[in-house]
Amino acid sequence: MSHVPSPAPTNDWLQAPKLSGRFILLEPLTEAHAADLLAGADDQTVQFLSRGGPTAPTVEAWADYISRLNALPSRVNWAVLRGGAAVGRISYSEVRPDDLWMEIGTMLLPAAQGTQANPEAKLLLMTRAFEVLGANRVHFKVDARNERSRRAMQKLGAVEEGTLRQYQVRPDGFARDSVMFSVLRGEWPKVKAGLEARLVSGK
Repeated sequence: MSHVPSPAPTNDWLQAPKLSGRFILLEPLTEAHAADLLAGADDQTVQFLSRGGPTAPTVEAWADYISRLNALPSRVNWAVLRGGAAVGRISYSEVRPDDLWMEIGTMLLPAAQGTQANPEAKLLLMTRAFEVLGANRVHFKVDARNERSRRAMQKLGAVEEGTLRQYQVRPDGFARDSVMFSVLRGEWPKVKAGLEARLVSGK
């Protein structure tokens, strides 16, 4: 059984410490990661992001995108590093310490998709959420059109709660339907075991 701490102070929820795994390292996302993200991205990398992506395929546009993410309140962003290079980012897209929950959002470059990067990044952030910060709940909102991400949530073992219709308006004006998935504290040990098994199997 995973250790269940008392809820951490609010300020701790807004910190982005380095988190090390066997295959990846998470470090605070900064504009210095823009070049790596640009080099590995394609159109599909940002296709379904609720807040859209960079406005152009340039280092400057990626740096501006990162700056905008870091300026959002109640959001904490990490770069996903593999072999010293950024291969994506993962975030507490929103933290609500008073209600003991946070949302996790992930963007991985094509080269990192289908590798241990995704399960280990989620393992690191969910372990921090449940075992360090004392969260009761972690949830994920997925664009209803994004079949890959919906399958990933099912593989994770998250519970599908329903669809929030026309819930988020992207910068291009499209009002997307967001499918809500969640993991509760009592469900975490089973989900954690599944993520750890995936790291061993490489699937």
